[in-house]
Formats: sequence, structure tokens, C-alpha cells
Amino acid sequence: MSKNTIIAPSILAADFANLQRDIEMINNSQADWFHIDIMDGVFVPNISFGMPVLEAITKHAKKTIDVHLMIVDPDRYIKTFAKLGANVLCVHYEACPHLHRTLQAIKAEGMKAGVALNPHTNVDFLEDVINDIDMVLIMSVNPGFGGQSFIENTYSKVKKLKDLITRKGANTIIEIDGGVTNKNAKQLVEAGADVLVAGSFVFKAENPTETIKDLKRITTL
Repeated sequence: MSKNTIIAPSILAADFANLQRDIEMINNSQADWFHIDIMDGVFVPNISFGMPVLEAITKHAKKTIDVHLMIVDPDRYIKTFAKLGANVLCVHYEACPHLHRTLQAIKAEGMKAGVALNPHTNVDFLEDVINDIDMVLIMSVNPGFGGQSFIENTYSKVKKLKDLITRKGANTIIEIDGGVTNKNAKQLVEAGADVLVAGSFVFKAENPTETIKDLKRITTL
């Protein structure tokens, strides 16, 4: 069975002075999703962009909007992100004391529910809720800043998560975020990844459209 990996360029690495240009580039490329990081300076040591910028992005984006919330108390904003056009809403396991309730709230707004795990968080913690999760996002760098190098332990973490999903008969897909390049993309997909987020690797490339095309090519198994 051939596997068509989802490529999700991370807008955090785009040129904010030319945001519409970069959005159009993704629209016209072989990329599948827009990956948008929302950071609050509390959960992670960085602040990204807020609601007005997301609204501007969704106005022009013609593909799936994948929003990754790196914020404390994400429940407060679930309805807001649904209104702004998010298709997938990903919250951090570490930020949700009542994860099951949060997942239900996301789905009630018509979005797919994702759970992100920091590098130190064990996938076993998701055992009891894996059937309620549409997507698990494995952080392959420490969250907060772009351009970091990839954590090698990610491969075994993906395999372990894939085993859990299979064992539980869940339909959960696996997303990888952080340090994804053409050097590790194929290996990640072979380990079980379905969605690859690429930021600096795409937007700092000489030809971002070709770079996306290349990622798509090497991850079609």
C-alpha cells in the first residue's frame, strides 16, 4: 500500500513582511496543510502570533489549517480558533489537566483534535485516550523556537506510538514537528509518521516550492 505523507510547512518560519506571498506559495505548491504555531510566552519561552494574524492567514490559505497551541489553559480559546477557521487544533498534553474533556470540546466545535507531546513526555500517557485523539504531534525539538536540531530519540518514540495506536485499534495519525529535513523525512515516515511539519527547511531554501516537492517525493513510500 503506498503512503502519501502530508507535508505541512510551518508559517512561523515564513517572511512576515511578505506573508501573503508565502501563503500563495504554499497554496500553489504540493504542500497539504498550513501549520500554525500559537505561543503565549508562558507555556514556551517565546511569543508567536495571535488571533489577527491567524485570521489574515486563513483568509488567503486554501488548504487545511493545522493549529498548534503552545499555550497554558487552551480550553479558553477552543471556540475562538474554530471561528477563525482552524481545521485541526492541537493542544499540549502537559497543558491539559483534563485532557479527555478538552478533546471533546475541540470535536464539539467541528475540528479534529490533536495532542502534542514535548520531547520528555512518554507516549504511554496517551494510552487511555488514544481512541479519542485524531492526531498526535511529537515534538522532535524543544518547543518555542524554530531552527533547532532534531532529537534522535524521536524515531523510537514514533514507533512506540505507532504500536500503541495499532494495539488499541485507533485511527490516530502521527505528526512530527521540529528539525524535519530531507535527511530524516523518509526515516520518520518509515517509523510511522503521517504528517511532517517543516519550517526553516522550507522557507529558508533557495526554492521553497521545489523543497516541498522534494519532501513529498522522498516520503511517498
